[in-house]
Amino acid sequence: MPSINELYGWLLDIYPDPVEGVILWFLDEDGIQRHRLHQPFPTSFYVHGPSSNLRSLWRYLKSLPEPLQLSRAEKQDLFVEKPLSVLKIMTETPPAQERLFNQLKRSFPGLVYYNADISVDLRYAAQTGVFPLARCRVLATDEGEIKTLETLDSPWAIDSPQVPLLVMALSPDSNPDHREPISLKVHLQGRHYTFPFRDERGLLIKLQALLRRYDPDLLLTVWGDNWLIDKLHQLMEKHHITLSLNREKGLGVERREERFYHSYGGVIYRGPQARLFGRIHISTENTVMYHDYGLEGVYEMARVTSLRIQTAARVSPGTGISSMQILTALRQDLLVPWHKQQVEWSKSAYNLLQSDRGGLVFQPTVGLHANVAEIDFISMYPSIMEHFNISPETVGKSSKNSTFVPELELNIDQDQRGLVPDTLQPLLEKRIRLKQELAGMDPRDARWHPFQARSSAHKWLLVTCFGYLGYKNARFGRIEAHEAVTAYGREALLQAKEAAEELGFRVLHMYVDGLWVQKEGASQIADFQPLLEEILDRTGLPISLDGIYRWIAFLSSRPDPRVPVANRYFGLFKNGTWKVRGIEVRRDDTSKWVKKVQREMLDLLAKAPDAGQLVDQLPRIHALLQTRLSALRQRKIPLEELLISQKISRSLEEFKVPSPAAKAAAQLAAIDKNLIPGQRVRFLYTRGKPGVFAWDLEERPDPKIVDIDRYAELLCRAAYTILQPLGVEERTLRWWMFTNAGYGAPPGFLPDSCSQETPLLGDYSWTMHHLDPVFFSAH
Repeated sequence: MPSINELYGWLLDIYPDPVEGVILWFLDEDGIQRHRLHQPFPTSFYVHGPSSNLRSLWRYLKSLPEPLQLSRAEKQDLFVEKPLSVLKIMTETPPAQERLFNQLKRSFPGLVYYNADISVDLRYAAQTGVFPLARCRVLATDEGEIKTLETLDSPWAIDSPQVPLLVMALSPDSNPDHREPISLKVHLQGRHYTFPFRDERGLLIKLQALLRRYDPDLLLTVWGDNWLIDKLHQLMEKHHITLSLNREKGLGVERREERFYHSYGGVIYRGPQARLFGRIHISTENTVMYHDYGLEGVYEMARVTSLRIQTAARVSPGTGISSMQILTALRQDLLVPWHKQQVEWSKSAYNLLQSDRGGLVFQPTVGLHANVAEIDFISMYPSIMEHFNISPETVGKSSKNSTFVPELELNIDQDQRGLVPDTLQPLLEKRIRLKQELAGMDPRDARWHPFQARSSAHKWLLVTCFGYLGYKNARFGRIEAHEAVTAYGREALLQAKEAAEELGFRVLHMYVDGLWVQKEGASQIADFQPLLEEILDRTGLPISLDGIYRWIAFLSSRPDPRVPVANRYFGLFKNGTWKVRGIEVRRDDTSKWVKKVQREMLDLLAKAPDAGQLVDQLPRIHALLQTRLSALRQRKIPLEELLISQKISRSLEEFKVPSPAAKAAAQLAAIDKNLIPGQRVRFLYTRGKPGVFAWDLEERPDPKIVDIDRYAELLCRAAYTILQPLGVEERTLRWWMFTNAGYGAPPGFLPDSCSQETPLLGDYSWTMHHLDPVFFSAH
């Protein structure tokens, strides 16, 4: 009998094997040894359909040479009242199951398939309770076969110990889309290495030496998916030198093609992927939300979704929440449909208008307001799903204890717990616990950053779960459940508004899950606590005080100042932090230079002790704008700071009138650098035709061709965004920027009614009277 070894450690990776079932890599508890273990893993899927078709399928399967176990079973479909009679097909390994399913769906397209396309990581998690980076106790033979696996951890614990992963960071010294990199930078164990690409053989030998010596768990690359991994493979083939990118010998790199899709009116691009086996590869530029939550957030996404770390890093939060729902269904022994089977119920025109209204949005009171509190429901829509038991199978179902959705002719079954609330409950509880810990934690605490990253990962999952409930391809989605959530959301926000007004507060703005309130004499946390308690009592939903603004400005539409914009504002909290929405500093298509100047303007406003003294900062802002505009006209701004980055919304041939981004993309296409919808193109605005210069062209642009007037106009718009609430009219601002400084206004910059000799003053004419050249030169 082979001896049995006991191992304590963390799960690093899991993937299927055509012979051994599944392969699992563990990091020993001491963080030194890595163990390759394996386990048989027979895999099942189910088929439902007419009895005659199932008999034909049975005979066909019996004729196949590969070993299969066939049996009939009774299984529950979430959307069917009674259990279904299904054919259970069990294969010896996950790869065999995948091959067979792909064969059957072509040969028997009329049958209904369940549990057919579920990844091995989710199947294994459902069966064993293990998840990525889980601390485990394993009993295995000398040959590495797992006999017992026990999870000693929970994905819902907030104080799990840090896993001592060894990370090797690899980055080319330049963006390959812009120019061919000269060297490869490597960071490992506090040491930095630089390997020139011109010494191709030497680069491979040195990199392989580092891989063998340190055996890193994670390769953290920049442009790894898009360029670096392919480049290394080209060099390996050329020089016949093998890099140990995988820990699993004999396997290559798992590649996924680039793709794009439409979501919420936008185009989302997902780049190509290069995944490894036994070693983790994360490419930062292709990792969803990496800029928001970093590696800690990626780890947390993997822990709570049970997806492989490499997968969790690259998929959208929607795929993450779908994986969690699949995992819940598997653990409850529910069938997981291959395709969504539910269609929207027929509705009258009146019912459609009532139900399809989305979240409640209030028109804000435009202007500047002091001592304003922002009150937010904590994860409002997920909380509604969990609190009111909203799930695809509970909506529209009457029961003894069913509830009635406000405004909709719709019942919610309360006798059975829904799959979606079951999925969300532990995630909501963990996020609330993390936020409570963070509220009283010093930012210098070592736990602060990982807790913040985990909370951010939860936020994106919870935000997405609502949209996924109504997504057309969601397996466990139903549009009526989506509409029920928004109906409860509108009702909760109206109840909060009523509570605020009854307690003497003025409601300045409401937006889906939050409201901004003001009350004379109320400026401290304690002044708003009775309102929070009243809202909680009326709605039953968790709510929090997001903060108290020293002042906040709600902005209007640029074309018509009489029209408020719901999600366009900026405000300064009493703790000195900013919250901005919808303005240039938050937009991805704004140049770094314009963002930088707008931030400088905000920093100047932050120096005012209160809202009443904001206008005192106008002279300094004017001087700042003149200085920055002067630097622009003298061409002292680095071209990199003037770059505009915009998405390509469609293929180039679909543009009837090409946008600036399309013109830049066409320049790249001319040199075989083709972009697909959803990708970004960087360009400079230039004088003359075509008006843009694509930054990723091989030649460098002449700084003299940059359209200075265009960038001055962009700066003027950004400045007006900040100064409008202070009473500065746009034509007055233009006079400040383009006339009073002696540059002269470019054609079309001043309206005909505005002379270049006389300024047009805004509401603060008494302040503007002091804005003369002598004053500015002194400041």
